[in-house]
Amino acid sequence: MHGRRPTMTSRHGMVAAAHPLAAQAGARLLAQGGNAFDAAAATAAALNVVEPFMSGLAGMGFATCWVAAEARVRVLDFVPPIPASFPAERFRQRSDLNRGPLSVASPGNLAGWCELVKAYGRKSLRDIFAPAIALARDGFALAEFGADEFAEHGPAVQAMPALAPAWTANYAAPGAIPGLGDVLVQADLARTLTDIAESGPDHFYRGALGERVTAHLQALGGTLTMADLDAVKAVWREPLALGYRDLQVHVPPPPCEGFQFLLTLAILDGVDLGAHPKDGPEHLDLVYRAIRLAAGERIAHNNPAPDQLAQMLSTPSIERLRARLLDGKPVTGPTEQWTPLEGEDPAHTTSFSIADGEGNLICITQSLGSPFGSGVVVPGTGLCLNNFLYWADVQTGSPNRAKPGDALAMCMSPSISTRDGRPVLALGTPGSYGIMQTQAQAMVQHLVFGLPLQEAIEAPRARLWDGSLVEIENRIAPETIAALRHRGHDARAFDVGWTMRCGGMQAVAVDPATGVLTGAADPRRDGYVATP
Repeated sequence: MHGRRPTMTSRHGMVAAAHPLAAQAGARLLAQGGNAFDAAAATAAALNVVEPFMSGLAGMGFATCWVAAEARVRVLDFVPPIPASFPAERFRQRSDLNRGPLSVASPGNLAGWCELVKAYGRKSLRDIFAPAIALARDGFALAEFGADEFAEHGPAVQAMPALAPAWTANYAAPGAIPGLGDVLVQADLARTLTDIAESGPDHFYRGALGERVTAHLQALGGTLTMADLDAVKAVWREPLALGYRDLQVHVPPPPCEGFQFLLTLAILDGVDLGAHPKDGPEHLDLVYRAIRLAAGERIAHNNPAPDQLAQMLSTPSIERLRARLLDGKPVTGPTEQWTPLEGEDPAHTTSFSIADGEGNLICITQSLGSPFGSGVVVPGTGLCLNNFLYWADVQTGSPNRAKPGDALAMCMSPSISTRDGRPVLALGTPGSYGIMQTQAQAMVQHLVFGLPLQEAIEAPRARLWDGSLVEIENRIAPETIAALRHRGHDARAFDVGWTMRCGGMQAVAVDPATGVLTGAADPRRDGYVATP
């Protein structure tokens, strides 16, 4: 016995997702003749059911896709702009938008799922939503991670008088927050998904469901309108790409903040990391310094115009940052937003990667924002709404201060990597501002130190915070953490060896020579790989 997860391979399709039942839902669509785009929508809908605390049709996200029929990478952006109704002038600090009806941004996930199917899928919404509808209608037993999420975050919502009744009726109707092994039935959500499967996304964005959502929000003091919903569009964009070793790594362009991930890799690309011991102080010091330098560039020049972005990713700019990487002086600075974040970032996101037997490859990262998003559950619908306006920069004096209609800068980075013009890797993770940090760490483990994909995802990771703080999974040797402190990092060990604060990565690799697909899922959450 090796004491680790087995390598999962297939030549006919692969789904790596954050919950076994969601991965199985996607694999079911592949087995029924659907392609990766159908399976992506099915997986996303199932995650709405089995991860209601971090994923749902009332959230938003991005998809980075290799479209085999067109032999190119495309990005689908379903992060709508800040709503026209958003009263930005009422807020002075981020904590004002942590929970409640005013934190709800225009939901984009449903529009994104449906556009993927419309553009490239071949199955009906009835077929695609069928697994999620069955899970919601019949219920499923909570596993460890889900039970922990309900136990940790449910009481916070229940402590808010305006939000508690609808949330409790939806998730804790028997009188207690559901725990390990309890069966969670979401009959209202099953009916909502059935209605959407029959009527399409207009039921939400221009129809009765949207009217029900906006009416409830306005009754609670929110401002989202039907005009805000009607304005939601999933938009196809050209990816942003940069070379790292022998790969071209593609991520969504700004206002997505994935360019920080690319910039980190570019800074490291001129450094012989492999000359140092894996997980030793030299390896980790260089990676953490590169992450912090790239984060500083992203914060100073957020949502850059194309010419500014080109300058940031230019050879002279990267060489300047690499020189700072190697000068031996401590690197400190923010990693989150323009001003230091108050307390731990509460983001809860999910990411999944899917391949089919036809050559398509997709990586999606989507979220509700915080655990259970805004905490607002719309009675009778089963929908828990996002709180993505918490990620709008409303801080007084910020050069990035948000206003209605602005693009919403989003810390996600679903990636597709190609080699010699052919897709070889889909990799993404949740984790808010940690997303761009932990993906870089895993890529180094996989590409520099040669770890197989599953082992690269399982390798110890760290989360960097504002200033010089870096928290590291305690599988890293204590003497290494002490050496990092001597190099200027406020390095501290987590009290556990595995923590979701360092993400929940899912990935699929493709061998172009054989067509063999290899999946990898993160044990930091309920990650699972399924095949048709």
